[in-house]
Amino acid sequence: MKCKRILALLLAAICLAAALCSCDIERLFDENGVEFEADLIVHYLDVGQGDAIFIELPSGKTMLIDSGENYHGAGILSYIQERGYNKLDYVVGTHPHADHIGSMAYIIRNFKIGSVYLPKVSANTKMYEELLNTIKKKNLTVKNARAGIRMVRDTENELAVRVIAPLTIDKENLNNSSAVIALDYKDATFLFTGDAEKEELESIQANVTADVLKVGHHGSSNANPEDFLKSVNPQIAVISCGADNDYGHPHASTLQALRKLDCDVYRTDIDKTVIIYSDGEHLSVETGGKSITKEKS
Repeated sequence: MKCKRILALLLAAICLAAALCSCDIERLFDENGVEFEADLIVHYLDVGQGDAIFIELPSGKTMLIDSGENYHGAGILSYIQERGYNKLDYVVGTHPHADHIGSMAYIIRNFKIGSVYLPKVSANTKMYEELLNTIKKKNLTVKNARAGIRMVRDTENELAVRVIAPLTIDKENLNNSSAVIALDYKDATFLFTGDAEKEELESIQANVTADVLKVGHHGSSNANPEDFLKSVNPQIAVISCGADNDYGHPHASTLQALRKLDCDVYRTDIDKTVIIYSDGEHLSVETGGKSITKEKS
């Protein structure tokens, strides 16, 4: 009887191990049907008309770029915790507009935090003031997100995260003070452009070619000039925008320019949360993930 019980437990353990090993992260296929194992996972969260991008790095560390409006904090927190994390090693606010940093104070209050990066701008809003006060209360310091800063240098995993803009601060247009971030992992590059518009994009001195592009300013035409999109020449483009938003995002000219590049376009208003897996060579996309959107209370 004892032997049978041990055998049953052993069989159950084997079945559980097999189930765990069959998850999508372990077994993925790129568009050519090549199987690979991903250790970089980028989640473009569906936060409606805003941006929030959660990144699982190969080292096991995490990064959050933007956080949507101020009523998305609990949903973002829950999403990250469900992935098994209780710390954000890097938090980036691309610029101090509510649809990008609205929930950041909440997230910083309720999570363990490593480093915080913000562009060195002045914004006279209660939301931005609350964010700065929250950072101070947690004894954190703000690191300047400006061109030339290397946020992550992981030589063991062949990964680097670089800030390639802004070169200067545009006090009249905070969109043009957005932190533009390039993530290089082996042969794959991801580009995150915040809400940077034509003027800032033209000032970038680094190579902007990327495999995956977070399309700027929710697909707005003024943030996606055709020449810039041609320079990026992405395989995959992700647009973070709200359904039936008041701005008409994404604009038709942006979608047309992306079609000319023959890249795959995903939209959070249609596809919900978009997840991209990579091993630094191959890419795989999952759509229809958990939505963080909710009505403003």
